[in-house]
Order: sequence, then structure tokens, then C-alpha cells
Amino acid sequence: MAVSRSPRVCVVAPTPILTLTIESGSQDHDTELHVHPGGQGLWVARMAYSLGADVVLCGPFGGETGTVLAHLAEKENLRVRSIGTAGSNGAYLHDRRGGERHELAFMPPSRLDRHEIDDLYGTALVEALDADVCVITGAFPATVLPGSFFGRLVGDLRAAGIKTVADLSGDAAREAVNAGVDVLKMSHTELVEAKLAEDDSVPALTDGARRLIQPRGDGRGVGAVMVSRAADPGLLVTAAHVREVVAPSVTTVDHRGAGDSMTAGMAVAVGRGLGIAEAARLGAAAGALNVTRRGLGTGHREQIERFAEQISVHEVDDGRDSGASTGDE
Repeated sequence: MAVSRSPRVCVVAPTPILTLTIESGSQDHDTELHVHPGGQGLWVARMAYSLGADVVLCGPFGGETGTVLAHLAEKENLRVRSIGTAGSNGAYLHDRRGGERHELAFMPPSRLDRHEIDDLYGTALVEALDADVCVITGAFPATVLPGSFFGRLVGDLRAAGIKTVADLSGDAAREAVNAGVDVLKMSHTELVEAKLAEDDSVPALTDGARRLIQPRGDGRGVGAVMVSRAADPGLLVTAAHVREVVAPSVTTVDHRGAGDSMTAGMAVAVGRGLGIAEAARLGAAAGALNVTRRGLGTGHREQIERFAEQISVHEVDDGRDSGASTGDE
């Protein structure tokens, strides 16, 4: 698994969030307050950097929260391409002193206006054209950006020959699918909520993922779908294979951020030019080790790459004759 190449990864983060967490103190303080840049895109970018990638982050930053966010992201060695906004970034305050997360306050981000959307699109497009792979993450809440934004970006990058990895749900995921995203990561609950799968059984999830891969009349379709299933083995579905991705069992400290770490690992592997099965291994390793830590989207490259060697990727018998081995396509 050890690969020395450092790919350039462009991460599109529509809604960076300032995170404040209250933790139990140690020797000098009874209580500690931790402040970090967060949100899906930031967590993906942080893990991608931990895995040795050169990461450029494109997102809107505005207001007091945006000023702090951009500074903290740059301190984490992310190259920030900031879109100025009239509104503010979101923020939350969580209390973890009891071990579990309890949300004390949440301020949603401001909705982007049409000029800000255009600025974000142009910045993301230009930066992604210079990257080995572009990771497209979703907006929370979804109303911050129209779903068409994601489809346009995937389509334009596909036409330019740039690999895309998307971690999306709802309308944004449907738009990316129609545009022909290379790799789509969705959770089992997102597939069910989108009515792409009847339930969360392996056959239903597999059928739902296969429908996303089925090429349209113009030849477009998702190259691979990675379905994360919390503590259960992930499902890697391509046109020729259905595979389970099984990681060794670990004790969970904080499950949040595992899916984003998985997305980052897969994107870095795609940027390195590895096959989809190897990408799934690296992604599963990043996600599994992340749940053993208190920092979302954090980890050490050497540990993750060694752990990836313990990830099993094997064929699932879904009643179809794939006529193929379990090697990369």
C-alpha cells in the first residue's frame, strides 16, 4: 500500500463550520475549550492532508466565524481559496464532558446569493483543473446551494478529464450521478432516504447502487459507488463487481467523521492512480482509525496505510454472474 506520490487534491467545501467543543480538563484545568475548522469539506481536507496530499480547499468564508475559520484552516496547512460572502459561516458548540456529544448551540451558515455561487463555482473549477482529483462535498443545510451546482461542476470536470469523488446526498447526489461522477460515496441511510434502496439489507443496497451505475443513453453513469454502513462492512459496487470491504473491529470513541475520512482516503488513492479496490482499502482504513480518535478527520499516514493492509475486499454473491475476479478493474 505504501505509495510515495503526493497527489494534488482539490476539495470543494460549500459550508465550512467553526466548531467549539467543551471537553473535560486534565492537570491544569477542569474544563477545556477546543476550537477547530469543521464541516464535511474541512474534515475531508484534513484527512487528505494527513495522507500526504497537497490539498487546496475552495469554500465561502464570511463574517466573524469565516475569518476565524480561514485562519485555522491555513494553520492546518490547507491552501485556502476563499470566496468572500456578505453572510457568515455556521458554527456549533458541543459539550463532550460526559463522553457523548451534546449540542448546546448551532448557528447555520448564510445562504449564498447568485454572485457568490458563481464565484465559488469559478474558483472550484479552476483549482480542480490543476488537481489530480476533485472531492465534492455537500452543503449543510442543503438550501445553501442548488443541486444543479454539483451537476454542473462534475460535468465540466468530467469533460476536462479530471477525476471526481463525491460525498453527497439528496438532490446534489442525483445531479452528480446524472453528470457522471467517477466515485460516489453514500451511507446506507442516505440511499434508503433517497428511495434508491427499499431497505438497508445488502441486496437492496446493492440494487440501489447498481441503478446509479447503469449508464444512460449518452454513456454517463457513476464509475463506482461506495456504500458506508456504520460498523458493518462497506459495499463497493461497480458495473462488474459487488464487494464487501471489511475492516478489523475497533472500539469507537467518536463515530462522527468516519465517512468523511473514508471519502478522503478513497480520493487520495484515486489521485495516486490506484485501482478502486485499493482506494476502498485506504478509505476504509482511514474511516476505521478515525473512530478511535477524538479529532474528526484526523489520523497518521503511516498507521492508516499499514492498517489498510488488514482490510479485506472480497466478492459478494448477489445472485448474478459477474464473470470476474476480485482484482481491480
